[in-house]
Amino acid sequence: MTTTGAGHEQVRRLALRGTSGAVTRCRDFTTVALADWGWLPAATPEAREQVEDVLLLVSEVVTNACLHAGGPEELVLRHGGERLRIEVSDASPEHPHAQAPRSPALPGGHGLMIFDRLARSWGSEARPDRARGKVVWVEVTRPSEQNSDRARSARRRSSPL
Repeated sequence: MTTTGAGHEQVRRLALRGTSGAVTRCRDFTTVALADWGWLPAATPEAREQVEDVLLLVSEVVTNACLHAGGPEELVLRHGGERLRIEVSDASPEHPHAQAPRSPALPGGHGLMIFDRLARSWGSEARPDRARGKVVWVEVTRPSEQNSDRARSARRRSSPL
C-alpha cells in the first residue's frame, strides 16, 4: 500500500497480483481509505448509500478485471475535494464494451449498467506508464453536507413528534 498527498488530492495505491481474494482486499482497502477521508461513519442515509455505492463500484471494476483481463494489477483511489476516482489497472489492452443486451433477471453482464447508474462518470485509457494494458476508472461525488442537511431537515418535518 502506498499513500501520497499532492495539494488537495490524496492518493492511495494497492498493488495486486492475481485474482485470489482481490475483491475483498480492494473493498477492505477502500473502506479504510473512506474512513480516513471522513466518509465513514456515514451520518445520513444518503451518505451511507453513497458509501455502499462506492464499495459496489470497487467490487464491480475489480471483478471485471478478474473475469475479463487476467486479474487486476493495482487499485488506485484518488480523493480530492468532493470527488473520488477509483482506478484499476490490468494487463489486457481490450477496453470495456457493452455486451449484447440480456435479461436483467440473468446473473452477470451488468457491470457497465452499474457504472452508468452509480458513477458520475467512468471510462478507460491506456496505462500512463506505457506498460501493456489499461486503466478502468470510475468517479463518484461525495454527498454534500448541504444535501445531507436538507435531507435531515425534510425527515424532521415529516416525522411525527
